[in-house]
Amino acid sequence: MRYLFVFIVIGLTAGLACKDNPTETEKPGTTFKGYIAPKASDAPVVDGVAAEDDWNNAEWYPIDQLWLGNAYTQNDFNGRFKVLWTEQKLYVLVEITDDKLTDSHSDPLVNYWDDDCLEVFIDEDKSADIHQYNYSAFAYHIALNYNAVDIGSDRQVHLFNDHVDVKRTTTGNITVWECGFLIYDETFVYGGDNTPVTLSADKIMGFMVAYCDSDNSTSRENFIGSVEIKGNDKNLGWVNAGVFGSLKLVD
Repeated sequence: MRYLFVFIVIGLTAGLACKDNPTETEKPGTTFKGYIAPKASDAPVVDGVAAEDDWNNAEWYPIDQLWLGNAYTQNDFNGRFKVLWTEQKLYVLVEITDDKLTDSHSDPLVNYWDDDCLEVFIDEDKSADIHQYNYSAFAYHIALNYNAVDIGSDRQVHLFNDHVDVKRTTTGNITVWECGFLIYDETFVYGGDNTPVTLSADKIMGFMVAYCDSDNSTSRENFIGSVEIKGNDKNLGWVNAGVFGSLKLVD
């Protein structure tokens, strides 16, 4: 599996990676420094258009941290996102400027990270735990054809398409992704009878967004995220929720 050496060094890098993370939760009584998600008055229609007025109440956050690959230009890639919530779902709107969309792997469970894909990291209770082979957090890789992929507790790759409703629209080199996520906690069992978490105001979750960019090859050329990860190895999110940012749901 991808970069398995990450697991070996995780104990050495995890604390360094998130120690000065600007989106970490502040101590009680201090100002929250993470992402803010306003509550939607009505559930947005997931159609890749984001016509609802509620989206105007949510703040844009940049996807601008180079985790893997060489430096890129703004014409090659530019990204930002915003978040809303209802009691039933977490809604994520992502705008990506990318001059070329590539999907060269027909099997959705093989090298899915090497195609253009959106990646949304969710830690329901901000446990900040290792989640590589468990469900304390999810790292959803969402392909151009809407397949949502992550690794299960059986150490196998699975589709989690029933966790998220996704639509995207592309105009020129700008693609808008609109996603509605059901949120599951660490008791999730793949193939089991699972009940999504009911969301509420003041809930704090682990969260970040990233994009895998592949333009001219069968491998991803850049991996760009929304959170600064300290240290030389920045490809930690699929293993360690401790590097996620913080997301607060507000009424």
